[in-house]
Amino acid sequence: MKLQKFDGYTFVEGGVCAAQGFLANGIQCGLAHKALSEDAPSPTAGKKKHDLAVIYAEVPCAAAAVYTTNKVKGAPILVTREHLKNGTAQAVIVNSVNANTCNPDGVEKATKMCQLAADALKLEESEIIVASTGVIGQVLPIEPIAAAIPELCKGLNPKGNAAAVEAIMTTDTMPKEIAVSFTLGGKPCKLGGMLKGSGMIHPNMATTLTFLTTDADIAPALLQQALSDVVKLTLNRVSVDGDTSTNDMVCVLANGKAGNAPIRTANADYDTFKQALYVILLNLARMMARDGEGATKLITCLCEGAPDEKTAEIVAKSVITSSLVKTAIFGRDAN
Repeated sequence: MKLQKFDGYTFVEGGVCAAQGFLANGIQCGLAHKALSEDAPSPTAGKKKHDLAVIYAEVPCAAAAVYTTNKVKGAPILVTREHLKNGTAQAVIVNSVNANTCNPDGVEKATKMCQLAADALKLEESEIIVASTGVIGQVLPIEPIAAAIPELCKGLNPKGNAAAVEAIMTTDTMPKEIAVSFTLGGKPCKLGGMLKGSGMIHPNMATTLTFLTTDADIAPALLQQALSDVVKLTLNRVSVDGDTSTNDMVCVLANGKAGNAPIRTANADYDTFKQALYVILLNLARMMARDGEGATKLITCLCEGAPDEKTAEIVAKSVITSSLVKTAIFGRDAN
């Protein structure tokens, strides 16, 4: 899909490893869906796709996140939200296949994942962001994760973004990653991201799993404000099937290695950084919608002449969430 370009922002390779000081990796640890019956094989039997990923920053980072608005939230969100209360983090551990949601031991398992990653990376447990995606309501087996984390972390490298992207995919048919370079006060900076998602996607939620990294220096409170604002304009305006999910999270780590003048107020540099977030999340949102489960068309709706942005958003959403509009465009027939 053709990327939407913006003046002053240049697309670069590397995804979550594009910015200075970030490493990543992904491996196949052996998680698999349970069979639906004793006679049926596991849907993932024999598949060797990566299912466990890590993102690591060489130095502590300012951190921010936005979470699903679903009333039922996965255990990883509960743990991550607690860890990010101080606005800092240094690594992400994430698995696919199993969402670790609606389980009596969910928080225990999510906490254990953080402990295991912290031990391997020589960090504190509170410095780890944890995320999971996949089947809901099945107990997450921690044993294959525990066995794989040492190898996973040992393999961290500045080109590990491709392996990490593969590890977070579930029903996605293609990897979704992007990065841009831009300048803050004359200093070159980069911002990169990766996303998984193709089903249970609807407006008014954080949406799927999205991980962003940047070498810009920005205060945690401003990082949170920028992320919260931009998510509303991008990921929260996407609709695929009308359902929200339980584990959806967007998080961003900023390590300050670019050496720009620290952003501590909502100044011109803040606006430039916020626009970089918009460039990344808008394109990731379009990738996600284009890869919606069973999708053969990508619909975009532009509303002009509305008295304000809120009204325009309401009108546009009424179009893109309409089953009648979707079926007409799918069938290429107004009837």
